[in-house]
Amino acid sequence: MLTQCAPETVQAHPVVELVLALGSNYQADKYLPLARQRLAALGEVRLSTAFQNPDFTATLEQPKPDYTNQCVHLALTTPVSLQLLQQTFRTLESDCHRCRQTKPNQVRRVTMDIDILMIKMADKKNSLSKNLISEPVSNWIIMADRYPFKAHEEAGVRELTVSTD
Repeated sequence: MLTQCAPETVQAHPVVELVLALGSNYQADKYLPLARQRLAALGEVRLSTAFQNPDFTATLEQPKPDYTNQCVHLALTTPVSLQLLQQTFRTLESDCHRCRQTKPNQVRRVTMDIDILMIKMADKKNSLSKNLISEPVSNWIIMADRYPFKAHEEAGVRELTVSTD
C-alpha cells in the first residue's frame, strides 16, 4: 500500500527505510561513488543501474550537460527523523562541493543532488499499551513533492523492486 504525503507533515517521525534519487551532471564518476559510500555508512544500500539522461530543461539555445541518475534503497541501521535525514543529505551534497548559486545564463553544474522519493516509517507504538496504532509499518509513503516520478526515477524504483509487505 502506497500513500502520498507532504514531507513537512512527517518531519519528526522516525524513518527506517528510504528510496533516494541521486543525480550528478558534473564529475558523476567521482561524486556518485562518494555519495554511495557515505550512504552505506548509514545502513544497508541497494542500488539501481545508473542511467545517463539529458537535462530536461536544456534547449538548443541553452544546452546543458547530461545527468547521471541512480536510485538507492537505504535500510537505516538506526531510525532517524526525516528532518535529520534531509539535513544529512544536504550536508552530503555540500561535501560533494554542490554549489546552489549560479549566475544568470551560467550552466548549472550539479556535483550531487539527493532527493527523497519514498520513506518507510518505524513502528508507531502507543506509550501506554505498547500496541501498534492503526498504521502498519510496511506502508511506504511517497513524498508528494517528488511525485509523479521522472522516468529514470520510476525505472530505478522498479529495478530495486521495493517490497511493500
